[in-house]
Amino acid sequence: MAHPLPTSMDVVARGPLTGSIAVPGDKSISHRALMFASLAVGTSRIEGLLEGEDVLATAAAMRAMGATIERGEDGIWVVDGVGVGGLLQPETALEMGNSGTSTRLLMGLVSSHPITCTFTGDASLSGRPMGRVIEPLSQMGADITSSPGGRLPLMVRGMCPAVPIEYTLPVASAQVKSAILLAGLNTPGITRVIEPIATRDHSERMLTGFGAKLTVEETNQGRIISITGEADLKPQDIVVPGDPSSSAFWLVAASIVPGSDIVVHNVGLNPTRIGIVTALRMMGADITELDPRTVGGEPVADLRVRHAPLTAIEVPADLAPSMIDEYPVLFVAAAFASGTTIARGAHELRVKESDRITTMRIALEACGVPCEEYEDGMAITGSGGAAIRGGARIASKLDHRIAMSMVVAGLGSREPVTIDDVSPVATSYPVFFRSLDALTGRGN
Repeated sequence: MAHPLPTSMDVVARGPLTGSIAVPGDKSISHRALMFASLAVGTSRIEGLLEGEDVLATAAAMRAMGATIERGEDGIWVVDGVGVGGLLQPETALEMGNSGTSTRLLMGLVSSHPITCTFTGDASLSGRPMGRVIEPLSQMGADITSSPGGRLPLMVRGMCPAVPIEYTLPVASAQVKSAILLAGLNTPGITRVIEPIATRDHSERMLTGFGAKLTVEETNQGRIISITGEADLKPQDIVVPGDPSSSAFWLVAASIVPGSDIVVHNVGLNPTRIGIVTALRMMGADITELDPRTVGGEPVADLRVRHAPLTAIEVPADLAPSMIDEYPVLFVAAAFASGTTIARGAHELRVKESDRITTMRIALEACGVPCEEYEDGMAITGSGGAAIRGGARIASKLDHRIAMSMVVAGLGSREPVTIDDVSPVATSYPVFFRSLDALTGRGN
């Protein structure tokens, strides 16, 4: 379970990372496993669930709408679902904490049920725009009242029966796609989502596994995902692979700290999620896949990473959807490469838990790394493998990925890097610092 983390932290170089760790379960898959199991009639079991604050917010919300969700002493979560169409009216507002994924997907789920839900969140989540989800769900018949700017708190009054739509995503967003598909589960007829640029496909894979009638077609317009409504989902036993987004911090840390040689076990390698591995290999990172296998319908392997000199690249813009959450730590890798790395095509970074472009530019510049900010990315001039200066106090902006990325930067700095608040790390990786201690020889 999640444990309280400290706020301010000083990070100093610790020498090589060695040994092996397993990262927590994939956050995207964990959210969906709880939601879809809650919509099945019968008992599902989930092994390897990420027990971070974001996922626990999803569990609490599904309980509030009628599902029975319990964690066994063996760490396996057992879910007794209410069935599609069976969600109950929650007695109080659904508190989403910091989780944008929970909020957007649950908005879709509620939109085609005859219930009304109020969504609230912390300061960071309340600053994130929900308009991109509100638009298609409103077309399906949901009545959504938001705070100014399409932000939380907001209220969703579901429509039953909702209206099936065909919707082309204006931006590459798996959350928007999934919200529409979830609304389509309880909508008579066929709901279609067209994505010109492919995004992570965990919803499609898992919905199919639960028995939904779902098809994916590759066309000149892009991928067309069609779901037939009034679905009857069957309970499943799910094994959640390790989160590639959490793995990314160790891939970069081992790459930039001389003498490092680590193995990260059980990493999910879904093709729609491994842009960070592709980009790091382009830069010269030494990443080897060991024991490739399939777990719960998802490709998985252990990753061995050894220190290697990195060279600047121009990051292909088409990698953005498959690594959007990993850009902050990629920027850190670029800070240690030879030459100037240019990463563009990542407009989505502006509307994450923080504005991750500006926040990372300020943080890296404070540590002595030359940067140039673009509307859709950054150029970072690296140190050629030498330690960066460090010696700065960094504002994490309540963003877990900023905090963890700058911890990695601190491992390669001459002077300590102080991060003002690392407590948001608990939202996605509650044992992050325990893993850091284990890899740097400070674990028990």
